[in-house]
Amino acid sequence: MHFEVGSILDGKVTGITKFGAFVDLSDGKTGMVHISEVAPTYVKDIKDHLKENQEVKVKVLNIGEDGKISLSIKRAMENQNNSPAQKKPYNRNGDRFNDNKPNRKNENMSFEEMLAKFKQSSEEKMYDIKKNMDTKRGTSGKRSAFSR
Repeated sequence: MHFEVGSILDGKVTGITKFGAFVDLSDGKTGMVHISEVAPTYVKDIKDHLKENQEVKVKVLNIGEDGKISLSIKRAMENQNNSPAQKKPYNRNGDRFNDNKPNRKNENMSFEEMLAKFKQSSEEKMYDIKKNMDTKRGTSGKRSAFSR
């Protein structure tokens, strides 16, 4: 069977680790659901949400060059729960929010890559904040005549 990114498939949980779950898809293919893709809420212990041999619906997020298949249970649920009749809230500009639309920039990034990008962005923002605060306080590195 050929799998495509975005496909919704039925699978069976074959193994659970502290970082995710392995799901048997078909034809001997196995994919992995990272703990962050199990439920729409924070998951502290994956065993609270999944059991071995449990049947689950999964969405294919990525198929690596090495053949590894990344899956998501929460994104498969989002597709099931949405119907055209459901109204979505509006943002400040009057446009509708689209929570189901994946962020195309991050869709093919691994968790580690997204984390590194977040950390870099966070450090840059913290630097800007510190620089701004130092300027307001007058402590931009210069010693005044009054400080000794």
